[in-house]
Amino acid sequence: MKLFISMIISFSFLFALNPMILPIKGVDVVHTYSNGKKESIKIEREDPLICSQFGITPENFQSGSIASKNIPLQCKKTFITTKGVIQPFTLYEGIKTVGELEVLEFIQEKAMKEPEKYILVDSRRNDWFDMGTIPSAVNIPYDEYKLDEDFKEEYKRAYKLLGVKLKNKKYDFSNAKTVMFFCNGAWCAQSPKAIDILVRLGYPKKKILWYRGGIASWVGVSLPLTKNIEAIK
Repeated sequence: MKLFISMIISFSFLFALNPMILPIKGVDVVHTYSNGKKESIKIEREDPLICSQFGITPENFQSGSIASKNIPLQCKKTFITTKGVIQPFTLYEGIKTVGELEVLEFIQEKAMKEPEKYILVDSRRNDWFDMGTIPSAVNIPYDEYKLDEDFKEEYKRAYKLLGVKLKNKKYDFSNAKTVMFFCNGAWCAQSPKAIDILVRLGYPKKKILWYRGGIASWVGVSLPLTKNIEAIK
């Protein structure tokens, strides 16, 4: 009985403290309108049942438009808002979260000029990357940082691209590149998973940057993606 109560208390404690739970749990507030009227509102992420019936695929997520019907299609964009889990703004103390201007500056002043020291990494799987990515990004899927006997070459490639040497199952980060990671958007866990794996292995936090907004924020401010690989064959 004591163990059961302890588990409930522990779960409740984690549930209360983890900010990623808040969009699901909801936050109760009282809103005061400009006319003085008050309304009790629960701030929670809306997730209609129908939204669970479509898959998280490149085809579903990288097209569309948003805004008034009076706005020309080329001036707006539509986003799916109900998938994934909203990620925190800060993943680890010491790892900087960046926006679009910092990404552009990183590409121009770092990755393009000194590719041996800097790299922009798309952490999504290959089919997403081929559908369209931030120009100049290199694809290293988040699940290739862990050794899989069936995918040894992908594992070795991942660390070679990051400038990390593998020696007797140990990692040498002395010449590791400064890496900027991204994936689909603020709800996407793929780049956070990649960062988490590397940090646990000892990758220097000062050499990790995270573009939290990812593809959704990038196209949301009309910045271009690469062409769908099918269109250039």
